[in-house]
Amino acid sequence: MQSPHHIEIIATVLFAIAVIHTFSVPVFARLAHRNGPHAGLWHLLSEVEAVFGVWACVLLACMALFSGVGEAVAYMDTRNFTEPAFVFVIMVVAASRPILELVGLVVRGVSRILPLPRELAMFFVIMTAVPLSGSLITEPAAMTLAALLLRDAYFQRSEQAGFKYLTLGVLFVNISIGGVLTAYAAPPVLMVAQVFGWDTGYMLSHFGWRAAVAVTLNAALLTLICRRHLLDGELGAGRSRDQSSAPAADTRPRVPLIVIGIHVLFLLGIVLSAHHPVIFLGFLMLFIGYAGAYPQYQNRLMIREGLMVGFFLAGLVLLGGLQKWWLQDLLGSLSPLVLFWGATALTAVTDNAALTYLGSLVEGTNEAWRYMLVAGAVTGGGLTVIANAPNPAGFAILKNCFPDGAISPLKLFLSALGPTLMAALWFLI
Repeated sequence: MQSPHHIEIIATVLFAIAVIHTFSVPVFARLAHRNGPHAGLWHLLSEVEAVFGVWACVLLACMALFSGVGEAVAYMDTRNFTEPAFVFVIMVVAASRPILELVGLVVRGVSRILPLPRELAMFFVIMTAVPLSGSLITEPAAMTLAALLLRDAYFQRSEQAGFKYLTLGVLFVNISIGGVLTAYAAPPVLMVAQVFGWDTGYMLSHFGWRAAVAVTLNAALLTLICRRHLLDGELGAGRSRDQSSAPAADTRPRVPLIVIGIHVLFLLGIVLSAHHPVIFLGFLMLFIGYAGAYPQYQNRLMIREGLMVGFFLAGLVLLGGLQKWWLQDLLGSLSPLVLFWGATALTAVTDNAALTYLGSLVEGTNEAWRYMLVAGAVTGGGLTVIANAPNPAGFAILKNCFPDGAISPLKLFLSALGPTLMAALWFLI
């Protein structure tokens, strides 16, 4: 291993600080809720979406100070910010009211087919079909839709924090593994598919069926654990015992099919142009104009939330780009089985797409090593908010439903352990 440059050491230290900061956000949230003289600062530091962006700014300041402004600008120019921009755009469009109504219709339709009580069937479908749809519409879009459905049907009407953490853990894991049925939808797969020569047929035969089984079992076990609360209405989606607390009926006009169809075309265009930021940003501009022309069929567009998630991911790109000096050599020194568990653990503290990209640069690897790298990366993608690119989107949508408006990273980690082990079991079979 070559001796690291001093900027690489600084970047690694700042990356470690950012990870520690991520796990400390509940502390800052409690300080913010005391409404002291520095409440605004504590609130900023409690925003998980801002953590990596803030420390990335510190990194750029250090680079400008020690290596010159030109070096900092040159480093920025070599980074690829397509993924942060895409997640921002897909969040805004997928969260629109016409898309949500369409997904809601599909979920209810599939739920009627299942031989289960409606309350259980709806929850089960949201936790299985929507994450698996990420293999078609991309994982960020699936995360946005699933998080919004859970928020509106369950999280906003429930005080059951335990249920919320269990559901969030399963959601993050299922989204991470649910996108591997194709070669383009999951960021960690997309990073290596061309280099490894993997197409959608390969992904289906080697990863897809395993992921589908693990997603289904995770959702089934969660539904079984929460069945009593789902059936008696304690979680707000069943037969409510307190009708006075039920939400008021939606009096807005129904969304016409033509409007839903146009939104679907926008979503399809953005998904197909996922690697071309100029094109999908152009689609976003057109979409915002169209949505503004028919406000009666819209919810508030999630511009702020999408920008915060994009800021988080951009910070991760900047800080993660200088971790190659230790991470690549570490990956290359591991045997396939050790690599699987190592990748699963490393994903918890770094983005799994960055992990697989660095692994793809290791020379002389065999097929078993490559499989274990990607399988481990997607398996660990639900353990933390930074483990998988779509996670910050779900985090931003659901965090206000938790106590103090913050999600405990430790409780999320513990809640995701069981589903992660389930995924590991099937990927190792």
